[in-house]
Amino acid sequence: MAGGNWTRVSEFTLMSFSSLPTEIQSLLFLVFLIIYLVTLMGNGLILLVTWADPVLHSPMYFFLRNLSFLEIGFNLVIVPKMLATLVAQDTTISFLGCATQMYFVFFFGVSECFLLATMAYDRYVAICSPLHYPVIMSTRTCAKLAAASWFPGVPIATMQTTWLFSFPFCGTNKVNHFFCDSPPVLRLVCADTALFEVYAIVGTILVIMLPCLLILCSYTHIAAAILKIPSAKGKHKAFSTCSSHLLVVSLFYVSSSLTYFRPKSNNSPESKKVLSLSYTVVTPMLNPIIYSLRNNEVKNALGRTFHKVLGGRNYRNSTAILRHN
Repeated sequence: MAGGNWTRVSEFTLMSFSSLPTEIQSLLFLVFLIIYLVTLMGNGLILLVTWADPVLHSPMYFFLRNLSFLEIGFNLVIVPKMLATLVAQDTTISFLGCATQMYFVFFFGVSECFLLATMAYDRYVAICSPLHYPVIMSTRTCAKLAAASWFPGVPIATMQTTWLFSFPFCGTNKVNHFFCDSPPVLRLVCADTALFEVYAIVGTILVIMLPCLLILCSYTHIAAAILKIPSAKGKHKAFSTCSSHLLVVSLFYVSSSLTYFRPKSNNSPESKKVLSLSYTVVTPMLNPIIYSLRNNEVKNALGRTFHKVLGGRNYRNSTAILRHN
């Protein structure tokens, strides 16, 4: 064939955790299934409560609702197929399916980086300019900031996915990962990928480091403002409004940075899988737990929501019994 010996790949095989014994894979399936259900339920509750409770109709919870929606999407793209590879040994994924999965992984990953930076800016305005907060963070401004957080994922995901899957693939079609991530798929390409690799490295640095710098800048000003508060109670209250976001940011950025910025000599496929699990599976489960356990407003709203649901159900049951009698 012109251009060298290569064959058109119509599907890929996800190696996932196939190197592990069957018993371990069955245990992993159970663990990941529980994590998946907890993630969907936790983020679903955050979506429901922040939308249904008027007390939580503020910019902070508007962005939290966006984050929960993003985490649900992230999980739906990755986890169901991973579970299928573990329980049904359905390891094949079509060429288009692999490209689609990679596109949405990029899209949600990039969007989360910028959304976390937007949430840091919201906390900066709330603490450093509390009197002007309602004016600065108006409904219209919040909508624009949310759109600005989601938008960068579209061109970045489109360009990187389209470019990578335009290369010819040859030899093995086995992707040594539990989802179609760029590095393991790139290893299957039989062409010069030097320019793409430079673009990917620069893009990853910008996508991770630019929002990270914005977050650091916001929290530098927040820390300075908190230190000026005279009372210990005031300092604690100000810090408590940021602690959940700080913990979520730390979990996401530490795990993603370790995944993509480790030296190749220390970056074995198995260690990369473990690190990838932390930001694709574990972190989305922990986020709603962190925001629920460390935030009294969310806990109180959850209580009010359950009370309304149960109260309404009891009222309907009582009415049905009276009518029956």
